[in-house]
Amino acid sequence: MKAIMVVGTTSHAGKSLLTAAICRILSRRGWRVAPFKGQNMALNAYVTASGGEMGYAQAVQAWAAGVIPWVEMNPILLKPQGDMTSQVIMKGKPVGKVTATEYYEQYFDLGWRSIEESLQHLQTEFDLLVCEGAGSPAEINLKHRDLTNMRVAKHLNASTILVVDIDRGGAFAHIIGTLELLEPDERALIKGIVINKFRGQRSLLESGIKWVEERTGIPVIGVIPYLELVFPAEDSLDLLERKPHKHGSDLNIAVIRLPRISNFTDFDPLESEPSVSVKYLSPKQDLGHPDAVIIPGTKTTIADLLIMQKSGMAEAIQHYAASGGTVLGICGGYQILGQMIADPEGIEGQAGRFQGLGLLPLKTVITGQKIARQRQVTSNFPHLGLPVTGFEIHQGRSRTEIPPNDNQGYQALFDDPNLGLVDGCQSVWGTYLHGIFDNGPWRRAWLNRLRQQRGLKSLPTGVANYREQRENLLDSLANEVERHLDLSAFL
Repeated sequence: MKAIMVVGTTSHAGKSLLTAAICRILSRRGWRVAPFKGQNMALNAYVTASGGEMGYAQAVQAWAAGVIPWVEMNPILLKPQGDMTSQVIMKGKPVGKVTATEYYEQYFDLGWRSIEESLQHLQTEFDLLVCEGAGSPAEINLKHRDLTNMRVAKHLNASTILVVDIDRGGAFAHIIGTLELLEPDERALIKGIVINKFRGQRSLLESGIKWVEERTGIPVIGVIPYLELVFPAEDSLDLLERKPHKHGSDLNIAVIRLPRISNFTDFDPLESEPSVSVKYLSPKQDLGHPDAVIIPGTKTTIADLLIMQKSGMAEAIQHYAASGGTVLGICGGYQILGQMIADPEGIEGQAGRFQGLGLLPLKTVITGQKIARQRQVTSNFPHLGLPVTGFEIHQGRSRTEIPPNDNQGYQALFDDPNLGLVDGCQSVWGTYLHGIFDNGPWRRAWLNRLRQQRGLKSLPTGVANYREQRENLLDSLANEVERHLDLSAFL
């Protein structure tokens, strides 16, 4: 089948962004196109309609292509657990927890079969695949067991784009070095070079472009400017580069950047709000006095809870809540807000019972069976009757134990009482629902609670869901990239 491959000279060169842009560009030209990434290592996951897990970046690329995300678009997802092991998700389902050595010994052949089967399935439904590599295709110590880059390109005989990040410096050395380390049959597939994240005058770059083209015989098909877009990221390294991007905003929200933070794409809709500034705080940093604190999802809840306790962040959040501050926990963060988390089998790596922050009457037991499913519910708070969609993805089972003399007035957040709680003052919130802020009316109603505390005028709640903003973002991305990218040789 027809395929375009996007590989990068380094991690964070812009492969995911370029793949999404090409998917949208070709979809608008009438192609039935799908993204593909054979193996992804990320803690940002999406749950499909069939209940399978896949990388969130590939879900975004599917939306860019105008199609429904399928697990075949990302048949292997590795979710690092922080103890030199990863959970292996294959075709949407967890199949094991292994070290890197164990993974290649136990899952390499099985993984390649999964990739081949997924490609065959996609071939029956789509005209063209836009495939994304991982990291660099020229890691000489890993190439023999690389399931993601040139092995896929050769299998599909895909015309391949090599993208380089010029903002970090050393771009020309990265291009030449990568090409030199590829095998001749791999190098022959590289049909174009894209220089990404360029700042400055294009004329000053022309001599370098001419030199690269003469040296390699490969055309530079695009010079893409540095784009100031909050684009869904694959891993938490992206958060190190994010700064509060709106000075003088009405609301300041702190998200605790847990060491094993997952699904921080939950907060992209908050970052899209003009009146909100989102700041990611390490557990070692001072909490300060934000308008709200969010404890996000985490791949290893207990380990991150212990780090919060050791660093003093747990105590700081307890004091903040006691003074009337608003705290929201999502998924693992919801579990952390509870009274106790037990892992009797050591599934997360550390068996035992651990005391949570005690801000919600919740007790959680970590179990081997994962819950992964899309949900449609109706809210009880902050407004009654708002439709809310999202997805669950967790291994803990939680139960609410409200003491008989409770005077906090805890209530179920949704019509399904297992999905979340809020206290009577609507100060401490917790939910298992990822994507909750994607729901525009619910997001605005929650933000208006914060605005009322500041004496600010409420925002309109009759707004579209974030997916419409995401569509505009993807269109803007495609428009900008299309102006600077010549795909004619690939089509």
